[in-house]
Amino acid sequence: MTLSNFIPNVWSARLLENLNNAHVFAGLCNRDYEGDITGIGDTVKINSIGHVTIGTYTKNTNMSAVETMTDAQTTLTIDVARYFNFQIDDVDSAQTKPKVMDAAMRDAAWGLAEAIDDLLAATHASAAAANKQGSTGAPVVGGSLTAGAAMYDLLVNMAVDLDETNTPRQGRWVVVPPWAYGIMLKDARFINATDGGNQMRQNGLIGKAAGFDVYMSNNVVAGGTAGTDYHAVMAGYPGTISYAEQITSVEAYRPELRFADAVKGLLVCGYKVVRPGSLATLYVKSNAI
Repeated sequence: MTLSNFIPNVWSARLLENLNNAHVFAGLCNRDYEGDITGIGDTVKINSIGHVTIGTYTKNTNMSAVETMTDAQTTLTIDVARYFNFQIDDVDSAQTKPKVMDAAMRDAAWGLAEAIDDLLAATHASAAAANKQGSTGAPVVGGSLTAGAAMYDLLVNMAVDLDETNTPRQGRWVVVPPWAYGIMLKDARFINATDGGNQMRQNGLIGKAAGFDVYMSNNVVAGGTAGTDYHAVMAGYPGTISYAEQITSVEAYRPELRFADAVKGLLVCGYKVVRPGSLATLYVKSNAI
């Protein structure tokens, strides 16, 4: 492959496609603001209005003075930057080199997605205190691989936490680690609620339970020590977390001291839990592992 055959906008589009396909957590966020960013350090102002007061009307009686709407503003800062930079040596044959380049680009996209999902999974700590079950030092037990009922019940508790904060039910999601999915497969309530029979879906969607679309990811935060090991299972709805990303540059170049084609790319992003009351976190362990 020569530099004259490299078309940056084609490779950029391919990278974005692979990145989106690999995401789990990022695919569950509100991404309405991506068109407003261009580079690291950008900020997006997210405006919201307060509730309208509802009064009781009495015939022949004046209403209260007209209400002035209040507003609130949240800032989403683009403060995360991740890059890749790799080369393919000219010694590789003309037949092999394009295939290697394509595979490397796919792997770069997967790596970026993994890095971003790790960051978003760490927002579990931002859940409102009332929406947390267990803690990092005292996780609750989610059952074993031979008795699956407990894990489903814990998801029901998370749903109740979100109900009590008026979180919309439409589009609710929860992300569980693989062992929790294995436990839920032992529960008829999960099996019966899963469309299409338990078939694995794109981007980690594995079924429905307790009003949630259930996703599985190895990026669910794990921690603790022996006896207090935990996973931070997160639940929310599409408006809970705002996330914006932009691939600002993908460039091909010839390294000065090498006979090789190289490609480097830069992704910038930012994220924020804009509705902590609509985020629920379950610190859970299995007594089977």
